Amino acid sequence: MVLSTPDEPPIRDRPIATSGPARNPPRVFSPAARIYTYSPMPRTHSFPLKKLGQLWRLARESHQQPLLGEPQLPPAAAADDTAITFIGHSSFLLQTAGRAVLIDPVFATRLVVLRRQRHPGLRVRDLPPIDAVLLTHAHMDHLNRPSLRAITREMRHRKLPAPVAIVPNDVEDLVRDLGFAQVRSLRWWESTELASANAAPLRITATPARHWGARMLRDTHRGFGGYVLQSAESPTLYHSGDTAYFNGFGEIGRRLHPDIALLPIGAYFPDSYRSVHTSPEEALQGFLDLSAGLMIPMHYNTFRLGREPMHEPLPRLLRAARNAGVLIRVVPLAEGQSWIASQAALPTAAAARVTSA
Repeated sequence: MVLSTPDEPPIRDRPIATSGPARNPPRVFSPAARIYTYSPMPRTHSFPLKKLGQLWRLARESHQQPLLGEPQLPPAAAADDTAITFIGHSSFLLQTAGRAVLIDPVFATRLVVLRRQRHPGLRVRDLPPIDAVLLTHAHMDHLNRPSLRAITREMRHRKLPAPVAIVPNDVEDLVRDLGFAQVRSLRWWESTELASANAAPLRITATPARHWGARMLRDTHRGFGGYVLQSAESPTLYHSGDTAYFNGFGEIGRRLHPDIALLPIGAYFPDSYRSVHTSPEEALQGFLDLSAGLMIPMHYNTFRLGREPMHEPLPRLLRAARNAGVLIRVVPLAEGQSWIASQAALPTAAAARVTSA
């Protein structure tokens, strides 16, 4: 079982992480590459005991405080508007181009023994009709089978079409039996479209990341990554999935020009975790590399996955953004809170891209 708390995930050619808030970026990835090459993790007799000890400590700490927050109702976004609603952790409801899309939806209170620290920002029963569910990788804090089954069951209960599931390569088997109308898999830079008779197509492109995709300890063949969602006259949205800082942010920005970037800022300590997760400062640098207009932080304050204090990531991000002169472009959302395009202004460059589309 993998709960996104590795010591050293089995990715060959891993950059050496250093202590402190910043480090040299890892080597540039090859845009032509489809997936990382894996090699076996070195094992010792104490490795299973060490992993069980880490999991037990995280599980014990996750039950020490009562759950905080209250679910909200999602906004009723117009077909020509865009609303981004933060559910918690890396889970979002995106309403854009007349579609409703969930990314990495996790509504469960517990992941086996690890309990969330804050309630999900939305309830399944309050969701709008869902057109597609995007999953960035197979880790249990991103691909939660009970949550996915609850979503398809809710759509059937309302006599609505079941959503499409879009997953990385070699993740199809984990969701095929959950009631989706269709399961589509993408490798990096591959795209698919959600077509509609009443709206422009919504194009979804899989993007690279520096992470790993195993659900258990040895199924390292599974893909991972992020997604960019594009449609005419709507902001282009980017969800990175889990990732460390890497030069791929610049490549994604040059190829796909995201206006709004949803980027992870938690689970970066101890320092070895930064080989697969970004610190707040690295996430901000990724945002700048993307040349996006707005950044919405994620992957913090929900599950106790790293050893940094739960309250630390967001203040560190805001401090770094203030020092970089981009504080106005960072938009934290509380669980259940939404950013709505018609009620907010994109920075000039991003707004110009949308209006000229």
